[in-house]
Amino acid sequence: MREPPALTADAIVARLGLQPHPEGGYYRETFRDTRTIDGGRAVSTAIYFLLARGQTSHWHRVDAVEIWHYHAGEQPQAVVPAHAWQAAESTGDWTLVGCTVAPGFDFAKFELAPPDWSPA
Repeated sequence: MREPPALTADAIVARLGLQPHPEGGYYRETFRDTRTIDGGRAVSTAIYFLLARGQTSHWHRVDAVEIWHYHAGEQPQAVVPAHAWQAAESTGDWTLVGCTVAPGFDFAKFELAPPDWSPA
């Protein structure tokens, strides 16, 4: 029996319809709750997020809780508290995760740190 060809980061980006993310890597929003709070903000959102070898998710923070679901990684789930600085990198050819945000992700509430910044 022949093994299926190994997936590449480019193939996953194409298959899932991902686009470049401002923090680095690629993403696609897969869910935006129709229920809203605070003047129209979605109660929750979800995305696919992919980092290829050598890419990093630059230091950033949002005003909501993020739950990362590893679709291809070492841990099945990790929680990032609201307002916590975070960054990520792939330890292999690629890493694919899903990220659920509550309340829903809003680029107006997204803060990207200056280049070369890291927490003390």
